[in-house]
Amino acid sequence: MNVIVNSLAQTGGVDGGIFGMIIPFGLMFVLLYFLIIRPQKKKEQARLQMLSNVKKNDRVMTSGGIYGIISAIKDKEVVLKIDEKNDIKIRVLKSAIIGIEKSTENNSEKQ
Repeated sequence: MNVIVNSLAQTGGVDGGIFGMIIPFGLMFVLLYFLIIRPQKKKEQARLQMLSNVKKNDRVMTSGGIYGIISAIKDKEVVLKIDEKNDIKIRVLKSAIIGIEKSTENNSEKQ
């Protein structure tokens, strides 16, 4: 056992100074970057791309679980038609949209 500790001490494994501490932290940062930070950035970029591509008559779902059809788009908000029979509309933030289902224009053309 003493032989292992002595050989590690001579090669800098036990008493490596500042470089002995920087290497493990650097490896942990690289691991965190590739496992957490990078995928999250890609997911956010895809979400922002989706929000920039929303258009009138798209069926969307909000983070509150409300399904609706976009009837108007403003700078930071959209107007959703949530009931076509009674013409009920609500205003929600554009950032509250979490998914686009499909466009109703395509459905009316098919019928």
